[in-house]
Amino acid sequence: MRFALPLLAAFALSAAAEPRLIYSKSFPGSKPAWCGITVEKNGASEYKEEPNDENPLRFQLAEPEAAEMFALAAKLDHFKRPLESGLKVAMMGIKTFRIEDGDGGREVKFNYSEDEDAKALQEWFERISETEQHYINLERAVKYDKLGVNAAILHLQVTIDRKRLVAPAQFLPLLDRVARNDSYLNMARSRAAGLAEAFRAPK
Repeated sequence: MRFALPLLAAFALSAAAEPRLIYSKSFPGSKPAWCGITVEKNGASEYKEEPNDENPLRFQLAEPEAAEMFALAAKLDHFKRPLESGLKVAMMGIKTFRIEDGDGGREVKFNYSEDEDAKALQEWFERISETEQHYINLERAVKYDKLGVNAAILHLQVTIDRKRLVAPAQFLPLLDRVARNDSYLNMARSRAAGLAEAFRAPK
Protein backbone atom coordinates (compact mmCIF):
# COMPACT_ATOMS: atom_id res chain seq x y z
CA MET A 1 0.00 0.00 0.00
CA ARG A 2 2.91 2.35 0.62
CA PHE A 3 3.43 2.58 -3.16
CA ALA A 4 -0.20 3.45 -3.93
CA LEU A 5 0.05 7.20 -3.47
CA PRO A 6 3.28 7.62 -5.50
CA LEU A 7 1.76 5.52 -8.28
CA LEU A 8 -1.42 7.58 -8.27
CA ALA A 9 0.61 10.77 -8.29
CA ALA A 10 2.67 9.53 -11.23
CA PHE A 11 -0.50 8.60 -13.10
CA ALA A 12 -1.99 12.04 -12.43
CA LEU A 13 1.15 13.74 -13.71
CA SER A 14 1.10 11.57 -16.82
CA ALA A 15 -2.55 12.41 -17.48
CA ALA A 16 -1.93 16.09 -16.92
CA ALA A 17 0.91 15.98 -19.42
CA GLU A 18 -1.42 14.90 -22.22
CA PRO A 19 -1.45 17.86 -24.63
CA ARG A 20 -4.56 19.65 -25.75
CA LEU A 21 -5.15 22.24 -28.43
CA ILE A 22 -7.35 25.22 -27.63
CA TYR A 23 -8.69 27.67 -30.19
CA SER A 24 -10.77 30.76 -29.71
CA LYS A 25 -12.04 33.41 -32.09
CA SER A 26 -13.39 36.77 -31.03
CA PHE A 27 -15.23 38.71 -33.72
CA PRO A 28 -17.82 41.14 -32.30
CA GLY A 29 -20.72 41.66 -34.68
CA SER A 30 -20.44 38.21 -36.24
CA LYS A 31 -22.47 35.13 -35.34
CA PRO A 32 -21.29 33.79 -33.04
CA ALA A 33 -19.33 36.73 -31.68
CA TRP A 34 -17.01 34.33 -29.86
CA CYS A 35 -16.30 30.62 -30.02
CA GLY A 36 -13.91 28.29 -28.26
CA ILE A 37 -12.78 24.79 -29.22
CA THR A 38 -10.70 22.27 -27.28
CA VAL A 39 -9.22 19.16 -28.89
CA GLU A 40 -7.52 16.40 -26.90
CA LYS A 41 -4.85 14.14 -28.37
CA ASN A 42 -7.34 11.24 -28.52
CA GLY A 43 -9.88 13.35 -30.43
CA ALA A 44 -12.22 14.15 -27.51
CA SER A 45 -13.38 17.70 -28.21
CA GLU A 46 -15.55 20.52 -26.90
CA TYR A 47 -17.21 23.53 -28.51
CA LYS A 48 -18.71 26.55 -26.78
CA GLU A 49 -19.95 30.01 -27.75
CA GLU A 50 -19.48 31.67 -24.36
CA PRO A 51 -16.18 31.72 -22.44
CA ASN A 52 -17.95 30.66 -19.23
CA ASP A 53 -20.26 28.08 -20.80
CA GLU A 54 -20.51 25.19 -18.32
CA ASN A 55 -22.34 22.92 -20.80
CA PRO A 56 -20.21 22.85 -23.97
CA LEU A 57 -21.03 20.58 -26.88
CA ARG A 58 -18.89 17.45 -26.61
CA PHE A 59 -18.03 15.29 -29.60
CA GLN A 60 -15.36 12.91 -30.84
CA LEU A 61 -13.00 13.61 -33.70
CA ALA A 62 -11.37 10.65 -35.40
CA GLU A 63 -7.90 10.14 -33.96
CA PRO A 64 -6.21 10.63 -37.39
CA GLU A 65 -7.97 14.01 -37.65
CA ALA A 66 -6.78 15.05 -34.20
CA ALA A 67 -3.29 13.77 -35.07
CA GLU A 68 -3.25 15.97 -38.17
CA MET A 69 -4.15 19.01 -36.09
CA PHE A 70 -1.43 18.29 -33.55
CA ALA A 71 1.06 17.74 -36.38
CA LEU A 72 0.22 21.20 -37.74
CA ALA A 73 0.73 22.66 -34.27
CA ALA A 74 4.16 21.01 -34.17
CA LYS A 75 5.03 22.57 -37.54
CA LEU A 76 4.14 25.91 -35.97
CA ASP A 77 6.70 25.27 -33.17
CA HIS A 78 3.78 24.84 -30.78
CA PHE A 79 3.00 28.55 -31.11
CA LYS A 80 6.38 29.83 -29.92
CA ARG A 81 6.64 32.28 -32.83
CA PRO A 82 4.38 35.06 -34.16
CA LEU A 83 1.86 34.23 -36.86
CA GLU A 84 0.45 37.66 -37.68
CA SER A 85 1.22 38.65 -41.28
CA GLY A 86 1.70 42.34 -40.53
CA LEU A 87 -0.21 43.23 -43.68
CA LYS A 88 -2.89 45.89 -43.68
CA VAL A 89 -5.99 43.75 -43.99
CA ALA A 90 -9.55 44.02 -42.75
CA MET A 91 -10.35 42.80 -39.26
CA MET A 92 -11.38 39.17 -39.56
CA GLY A 93 -11.55 38.33 -35.88
CA ILE A 94 -8.79 37.74 -33.36
CA LYS A 95 -7.81 34.09 -33.42
CA THR A 96 -5.87 32.41 -30.61
CA PHE A 97 -4.00 29.13 -30.93
CA ARG A 98 -3.01 27.63 -27.59
CA ILE A 99 -1.40 24.36 -26.54
CA GLU A 100 -1.39 23.05 -23.00
CA ASP A 101 0.96 20.22 -22.07
CA GLY A 102 3.40 19.12 -19.41
CA ASP A 103 5.53 22.21 -20.03
CA GLY A 104 2.67 24.59 -19.32
CA GLY A 105 0.82 26.57 -21.96
CA ARG A 106 1.83 28.63 -24.96
CA GLU A 107 -0.36 30.69 -27.22
CA VAL A 108 -0.27 33.05 -30.15
CA LYS A 109 -2.87 35.56 -31.35
CA PHE A 110 -3.41 36.86 -34.87
CA ASN A 111 -5.94 38.46 -37.17
CA TYR A 112 -4.51 37.21 -40.46
CA SER A 113 -1.58 34.90 -41.14
CA GLU A 114 0.14 33.98 -44.39
CA ASP A 115 1.73 30.88 -42.85
CA GLU A 116 0.30 27.89 -44.73
CA ASP A 117 0.37 25.63 -41.67
CA ALA A 118 -1.43 28.27 -39.61
CA LYS A 119 -4.07 28.59 -42.32
CA ALA A 120 -4.47 24.81 -42.46
CA LEU A 121 -4.92 24.56 -38.68
CA GLN A 122 -7.34 27.48 -38.67
CA GLU A 123 -9.33 25.74 -41.42
CA TRP A 124 -9.70 22.68 -39.19
CA PHE A 125 -11.08 24.83 -36.37
CA GLU A 126 -13.37 26.70 -38.77
CA ARG A 127 -14.80 23.39 -40.01
CA ILE A 128 -15.41 22.31 -36.43
CA SER A 129 -17.13 25.62 -35.65
CA GLU A 130 -19.29 25.36 -38.77
CA THR A 131 -20.26 21.79 -37.89
CA GLU A 132 -21.22 22.63 -34.32
CA GLN A 133 -23.31 25.58 -35.44
CA HIS A 134 -25.23 23.18 -37.68
CA TYR A 135 -25.69 20.89 -34.69
CA ILE A 136 -27.04 23.75 -32.57
CA ASN A 137 -29.43 24.83 -35.35
CA LEU A 138 -30.70 21.30 -35.97
CA GLU A 139 -31.12 20.59 -32.26
CA ARG A 140 -33.09 23.80 -31.79
CA ALA A 141 -35.33 23.00 -34.77
CA VAL A 142 -35.92 19.43 -33.60
CA LYS A 143 -37.02 20.68 -30.18
CA TYR A 144 -38.88 23.88 -31.00
CA ASP A 145 -39.52 24.28 -34.74
CA LYS A 146 -40.64 21.08 -36.42
CA LEU A 147 -41.42 22.88 -39.67
CA GLY A 148 -37.85 24.23 -39.72
CA VAL A 149 -36.19 20.82 -39.41
CA ASN A 150 -36.16 20.21 -43.16
CA ALA A 151 -34.35 23.50 -43.82
CA ALA A 152 -31.82 22.73 -41.07
CA ILE A 153 -31.10 19.34 -42.66
CA LEU A 154 -30.74 20.93 -46.11
CA HIS A 155 -28.18 23.40 -44.72
CA LEU A 156 -26.35 20.48 -43.13
CA GLN A 157 -26.34 18.68 -46.48
CA VAL A 158 -24.67 21.66 -48.15
CA THR A 159 -21.81 21.46 -45.65
CA ILE A 160 -21.51 17.72 -46.29
CA ASP A 161 -21.38 18.29 -50.05
CA ARG A 162 -18.60 20.85 -49.51
CA LYS A 163 -16.71 18.24 -47.44
CA ARG A 164 -16.60 20.51 -44.40
CA LEU A 165 -18.47 18.36 -41.89
CA VAL A 166 -16.50 16.74 -39.05
CA ALA A 167 -17.52 14.15 -36.43
CA PRO A 168 -20.81 13.24 -38.17
CA ALA A 169 -21.72 10.59 -35.57
CA GLN A 170 -22.75 13.33 -33.14
CA PHE A 171 -25.77 14.04 -35.38
CA LEU A 172 -27.14 10.48 -35.27
CA PRO A 173 -29.41 10.87 -32.19
CA LEU A 174 -31.05 13.96 -33.71
CA LEU A 175 -31.41 12.41 -37.17
CA ASP A 176 -32.85 9.19 -35.73
CA ARG A 177 -35.33 11.18 -33.66
CA VAL A 178 -36.59 12.94 -36.78
CA ALA A 179 -36.64 9.83 -38.97
CA ARG A 180 -38.68 7.81 -36.46
CA ASN A 181 -41.24 10.46 -35.52
CA ASP A 182 -44.17 11.06 -37.88
CA SER A 183 -44.82 14.48 -36.36
CA TYR A 184 -42.07 15.84 -38.64
CA LEU A 185 -42.55 16.49 -42.36
CA ASN A 186 -42.14 13.40 -44.53
CA MET A 187 -39.38 15.04 -46.58
CA ALA A 188 -37.49 15.88 -43.37
CA ARG A 189 -37.88 12.32 -42.10
CA SER A 190 -36.67 10.90 -45.39
CA ARG A 191 -33.63 13.18 -45.52
CA ALA A 192 -32.82 12.47 -41.88
CA ALA A 193 -32.98 8.72 -42.48
CA GLY A 194 -30.76 9.01 -45.54
CA LEU A 195 -28.11 11.02 -43.71
CA ALA A 196 -28.16 8.69 -40.73
CA GLU A 197 -27.64 5.70 -43.03
CA ALA A 198 -24.76 7.47 -44.79
CA PHE A 199 -23.11 8.39 -41.48
CA ARG A 200 -23.31 4.78 -40.31
CA ALA A 201 -21.96 3.34 -43.56
CA PRO A 202 -18.38 2.01 -43.47
CA LYS A 203 -15.92 4.57 -44.81
